[in-house]
Amino acid sequence: MQKGKLLIIDDEERLRNLLARILQLEGHEVITAGTAKEGLKKLQHESIQVVLSDVKLPDIDGITLSETIKKNYPTTEIIVLTAYGTINDGVKAIKAGAFDYITKGDDNEKIIPLVSKAMDKALLQQQVMDLQSKLNDRFGFDRLIGKSNAITDVIKLAQKVALTDTTVLLLGETGTGKEIFAEAIHQASNRSAKSFVAVNCSAFTKELLESELFGHKAGSFTGAVKDKKGLFEEANSGTIFLDEIGELDHDLQAKLLRVLESQQFIKIGDTKPTQVNVRILAATNRNLLNEINDGHFRSDLYYRLSVFQITLPALRERKKDIKLLAEFFMQHFALKVKKQVNTLSDEFVEKLEAYPWPGNIRELKNIVERAVILTDSNVLDESLLPYEVQQQQVKSGAPISAFDLSSVEKLHIQRVLNHTHGNRAEAAHLLNIGVATLYRKLKEYNLE
Repeated sequence: MQKGKLLIIDDEERLRNLLARILQLEGHEVITAGTAKEGLKKLQHESIQVVLSDVKLPDIDGITLSETIKKNYPTTEIIVLTAYGTINDGVKAIKAGAFDYITKGDDNEKIIPLVSKAMDKALLQQQVMDLQSKLNDRFGFDRLIGKSNAITDVIKLAQKVALTDTTVLLLGETGTGKEIFAEAIHQASNRSAKSFVAVNCSAFTKELLESELFGHKAGSFTGAVKDKKGLFEEANSGTIFLDEIGELDHDLQAKLLRVLESQQFIKIGDTKPTQVNVRILAATNRNLLNEINDGHFRSDLYYRLSVFQITLPALRERKKDIKLLAEFFMQHFALKVKKQVNTLSDEFVEKLEAYPWPGNIRELKNIVERAVILTDSNVLDESLLPYEVQQQQVKSGAPISAFDLSSVEKLHIQRVLNHTHGNRAEAAHLLNIGVATLYRKLKEYNLE
């Protein structure tokens, strides 16, 4: 029997002390209270696994107390003590969230095993919550690094949609962290206790990808010696992340569309549909509207996938975050290679911030890893950077060159806004970017 901390709430001091003594002899830590109000105060300051409470208290009835405790302390289990003639109240308390009820005096021999079961359940629930907290630290939004408006705005959007079952399409350049965002959305959702399955649609041939996604029956093709579950079945009740969705073969697009519409699909070699309950997240670095115009992507699938679009900013759009990310990668790789590296030189940071980052965060990660491996001191300096990064000209307070990319972009946005008479939605359409991206750029260039 697992041991823990119990709270006994009863206005009868003699019974309260008797129960406390019995449970202390079993190895539990016991605290007591004479009223519901006193008990709730002790719950605020103590980590209590099980509460034994009289159903008839002088200030609050046990049913209302059970509801209050379960609302504020969901892992705490409640056992209600009833007198003769009040068993109906015990049943009501169970409906309000209590673990069970027991009749005073008549069921003394049942108290210890009942408390044991309640304690086991409470401790298990606490372990699950602790594990969930660790998963959130490792895979949730808390591990997304950045303080710039460009990234915090996107995180807020993702946090809102995470709480729903809505299909999400993540857009952005290669290396912007789309899979990390997908994991964070899953971890913040109601499906977080179930599987998160990620698959890169560009990593398989059409035939192999169909088998991987939907599974097959034994004998359906050469080499299919037994039934195989597909990734959609593996992700049942959880989330599946389809990366590089723009690479999906046209025939498989039709099959995916059916899953989105009905949560059903037919395995290779099967005649009956398989039913699943799965949330779909997808990502691409392609412009799917252009792919539709070129006949490479189905428009009906696009509109099913893009119920909620999130465009992840490129690293060059979030320069404020470059130092934070570089410090994180420095600490990570220093620990990995067992080196005492703890400082980025000012010149190192300036060169990073001046570089345009075509490979985005992934490229930054690789460059910092290389620098950590090469350094012979505790400092990363600019000599450790690749040639193309070292060659970057750090901007001074002088006016921006007319050929500077950000200057050209700012001027172009101004011209398009003038053309649309300030209509930002129309301007975003003409610029072929999302409205959120346009607002981010307006803020970045002080054009608001």
